[in-house]
Formats: sequence, C-alpha cells, structure tokens
Amino acid sequence: MKLLRVGTTGAERPALLDAEGVLRDLSGVVPDIDGALLADDAALGRIRTAAEAGELPELDADGLRVGPPVARIGKVVCIGLNYHDHAKETGAEPPAEPVIFFKAADTVVGPYDTVLVPRGSVKTDWEVELAVVIGRTARYLGSHEEALAHVAGYAVAHDVSEREFQIERGGTWDKGKNCETFNPLGPWLVTADEVPDPQGLGLKLWVNGEQRQDGSTSDQIFPVAEVVRYVSQFMTLYPGDVINTGTPAGVALGMPEPKPFLRAGDVVELEIEGLGRQRQEFKPA
Repeated sequence: MKLLRVGTTGAERPALLDAEGVLRDLSGVVPDIDGALLADDAALGRIRTAAEAGELPELDADGLRVGPPVARIGKVVCIGLNYHDHAKETGAEPPAEPVIFFKAADTVVGPYDTVLVPRGSVKTDWEVELAVVIGRTARYLGSHEEALAHVAGYAVAHDVSEREFQIERGGTWDKGKNCETFNPLGPWLVTADEVPDPQGLGLKLWVNGEQRQDGSTSDQIFPVAEVVRYVSQFMTLYPGDVINTGTPAGVALGMPEPKPFLRAGDVVELEIEGLGRQRQEFKPA
C-alpha cells in the first residue's frame, strides 16, 4: 500500500494512493497514519479490505498539499557515510560501524514544502536518502530477518545539510542537520510488502534540472537490515520512528571548487524507485 497524509500543515488527513493512481480518503477508516496505526495489524487490515472492496471515497488531488506520510514521529535516526561511493568522494574511510546522528522530528516537512536556507549559510547541501519507518518496537534485535520484520515501510527522505555548521563549527554534526525544514519526507509511506528488496532501489536527485546524484541502495556499506539491527542495540526503536539510511555520491561537498552549494531560488527534485518523487524550492530563512 501507498499511504500518505494530505491537507494543510497540522490538519492533514490520512489517504491512500490506489493501484490506478487515484487518491482515496482513509479518514473514515483510521484517524491518522502514525506509529499507533503502523503497529496495529488489524487497522492495517481494515485499510486493505476497504481498498480492495472499493469502499474508499476518492479525494480531489488538485491543489491538495501532501504532508509527511507519518504523523507524530518520535525520532529520526540518521546513518552517515553509508555508501561506498559517497565515502570515497568526501575523502573519508568507510566506517567500521554505522555512524549515527539524529535529526529532530520537527525538521520533517512534506515532500513539496519549501525548504529554508539558514541565515548565514553558504554551504547548504542536498542528500537523497532511503527512509525506513519502524512498525514494531525494536530492542536488541538478533538477526537481519528479525530486523526487517520490524519495518513498516519505506519512504523518500531529503537529508538537507549545512556543511559549515556540520563540519567546521566544532562539536557534533547535529548543528548542520537540524535547521528548520531540513528533512522533507514522502510523498508516500510504501508498506514493506511492496519493497521485497530494499537493497535494489535506485536513487536520483536533480538541482535546477541538472542531475547530481544517481545511485543504488546496493552500494550501501551497511544494508537496511543491518542498520535496523545495529541501531536497536543502542536505543529502542518505536513504531513511527524513522531511520535515514545515508546518501550516495554526488553531493556538493564532494565536488571540486567552487562547490555548487544551494542558494535561495534553487529547486531540488529527488526520487527513489517505486517510492515517489519530491520537489522543493529553497527560500531564505
């Protein structure tokens, strides 16, 4: 299933994109798409049953905002330097263990919402990423099979980053990762049953129409199953939590000088095979 949330910010309603690409209203079946729903097999079953029976009313998608596909996200866990080609382009050694950092849940916005270039920023950068959405509480998972069984689904994430704040200002990476609007998510949450192999997905990103990233999750240093298993050794993952699993090569940071960092007025588009496409215009904060 392709689950999404539509409407004005803070007033989104749950919806489903059916096999014919028609937007369907889920508000008569479930109150929202959040961790509680993703952990409730019976509720997910009601959605499937209603969709298959043709009982879901059509929504007029014209002019309707698409919000983040998951509400009330508890935490966004991010994995850094998780593609061989990205580590190489930035001059970093491939990590021996996953690099973990966090984004606050309030950085998450819709896939077509405006992204704000922070005040004083000269090194705002792009990163297309596969997002994993957790569907069952995960603690100390023991195997890759167990890890994948705790995944509700997948989505497109844009891990927008400010490289000066991240790398040159001391401390942790978090200063360059948590600026307002720095994690567009969606358009859909695609349930795990529709993604049989998360290591076979193509990722692409364009800036002002020029392609900058063209990679595959097959190049991940730590595959999705290992990322989920590993993270569960250090923290509890709850339904609705999100893991951004890293970006392939092609970011501005890895390019020759002068590096083409983002400015207000730029437009970024990104997509992951089977998971949909995003588009954001960048404006000054």
